[in-house]
Amino acid sequence: MKGIVSVVAHGLVIASIAAPAGAQTTAPPQPPAAAAPGQPTESRYQISQMERMLEGAVEHGATRFRERLQAVLPSQLLLTENARVRGFRLDGYGVFFDVEVPGVEGTALAWSLRTLDQNDLGLERALKELKTYINAAGDTNLQQALKRIELQMTPAIAVAAAAPAPASDARSATGAPAVAEQKAPADPILNDPDAAYHAEIKSQIMEAMLDWSGPLAIRVDEWLTVAARRHDERPIVAPADSNAQTVIIRIRGGDLAAFRAGQLTKDDTLKRIDVRVF
Repeated sequence: MKGIVSVVAHGLVIASIAAPAGAQTTAPPQPPAAAAPGQPTESRYQISQMERMLEGAVEHGATRFRERLQAVLPSQLLLTENARVRGFRLDGYGVFFDVEVPGVEGTALAWSLRTLDQNDLGLERALKELKTYINAAGDTNLQQALKRIELQMTPAIAVAAAAPAPASDARSATGAPAVAEQKAPADPILNDPDAAYHAEIKSQIMEAMLDWSGPLAIRVDEWLTVAARRHDERPIVAPADSNAQTVIIRIRGGDLAAFRAGQLTKDDTLKRIDVRVF
């Protein structure tokens, strides 16, 4: 009996000595493996970069339109909002961007009054008649509104007043027919400023799609698509604007790859961009 107790006690001593050694040899838990590059985090970063490029393209288009308009009609041009762009990767399709294009203020009034002047109705005369009516009504709100119009239209009135009178068939002092003054052709932007504005924005978006979409790694069988529409904030109870249009601009990944490989020129690639109005 004593021998059995001695053996058991000896075994317990050995186990108590071996236990710490075994604990020391246990491997510590390993941290989770880091995400490999090129995964969704990288893809979201590249899409966010393209969002900034498209926002810059819209702003650049607005700047070019402003410079072109002011060259023929001095006026103030304000963007109602900043451009807003959101991008998404769609499995099996490619990459899609939704672009909200800001509207412009300050062009419609100047364009309308310039048209009146071209029809011999006269800017100053129109403003004087409005002022007479508003003063007679005694509405202070309308009077303040008219003052703002006068401040805005002062440059346009000055340009109209300084314009030379149209040439007639009158003869000069020497008896020779008067030579009609040659006028520079009017910029067609005055025919429809809104259409010119949207055409410039569309052009800059197409340029950005070619120049900055490389890091998106769009496959040859996928599409790069941009849907550009007017930014329109309205009250919830307001009726829907059924006349609002969305311009769909898209290009195949294979055409983008051919352009970057030098197989297509930029002009040829721009012609392959599909543009539709929805």
